[in-house]
Amino acid sequence: MSIGETLGEERQRAGLSVTQVSLQTRIRETVIRGIEADDFAACGGNFYARGHIRSISRVIGIDPEPLVAEFDATHGGAPQPVSAVSAFEPEQPVAFRERRSPNWSAAMALALAAVVIYGVFHVVGQGGGPERRTARQVAGTPAPTTSAPARPAPPKSGDPVAVAPRTKVDVRVEAKFTTWLNVRGDGGKTLFSGMLRKGDQKDFTAKKKVRLVIGVGGSVDLTVNGKDLGSPGKGKGVQRLSFDRDDPETA
Repeated sequence: MSIGETLGEERQRAGLSVTQVSLQTRIRETVIRGIEADDFAACGGNFYARGHIRSISRVIGIDPEPLVAEFDATHGGAPQPVSAVSAFEPEQPVAFRERRSPNWSAAMALALAAVVIYGVFHVVGQGGGPERRTARQVAGTPAPTTSAPARPAPPKSGDPVAVAPRTKVDVRVEAKFTTWLNVRGDGGKTLFSGMLRKGDQKDFTAKKKVRLVIGVGGSVDLTVNGKDLGSPGKGKGVQRLSFDRDDPETA
């Protein structure tokens, strides 16, 4: 009986599947099936094949050594032992370079040359430059003071403060009693159209202009761009109003 047939038969006798043996040995199922068919090509070499035979044998409960010996007999014999000396001895001698001591004479000569060159450049630079004069303070004269840059005076409380231009129109409508209201924004877009009950309050915003049509004059209180305009058109009929970003100053 071959190695593969023995392993397959003993595995079945142990009641184990190929998958169970694969999980316990961490050997791929395809490799185990190949070994049971006496095909060791997927093992990756004789060394790994011997290891797989031992691992599978231990899992299925048999002695692996007779099977390993049979494998060696049919696959070129067992590997020859290697001595420790030959294992660590290189095949070719390695040439080591002789370590040379530092050349202190050459280093000192280079350092001396660098000092001489620096001194020559220093002397030439000082001699060829313009004459420098240092101003001395005359006794009894005050020392010059460095004037600090003048700071702008803080604005007075009465000065006008620039107000940033508005970028939109805000209109608030609060109903004093029931009335009809229509509100349109930029491009005639309808913002609201319907009845307002007493106490209702609505806010409308547009970039350029807000137009209102109020069913009964005096029926609402208006606040435009944060300023209270009261109840426009009191005692009159339908009111048509228009506000932009500059209102109510120009209303």
